[in-house]
Amino acid sequence: MATLTYVYAESTAVLGPLATYAEPHSYDLCAQHAESLTVPRGWEVMRLAMPSSPPQPGPDDLLALANAVREAASAPAPEQRTARAPFDGPAPAEGTARRHLRILRDPS
Repeated sequence: MATLTYVYAESTAVLGPLATYAEPHSYDLCAQHAESLTVPRGWEVMRLAMPSSPPQPGPDDLLALANAVREAASAPAPEQRTARAPFDGPAPAEGTARRHLRILRDPS
């Protein structure tokens, strides 16, 4: 994984380690797309040193995960959907011709 950041004013694309927060003009890429990155003519690519192994989760990551689980568990249950009658479509307006589309009603 890598983060690609564009600096339009300098015609530069910077490819580096995965960013920890979002910034304008930055995009996270998988390893395959990071390796095959190309830029427009006249642009320069700066490839920053990438870590050899992904970073281990820290205390902040685990706390954020625990908070997300607590929030999801405390959310109210969604309302049950009620069964609806089959949709027959709108009633045709008077004077409207239906040439190629028809609504077929269930014979039962």
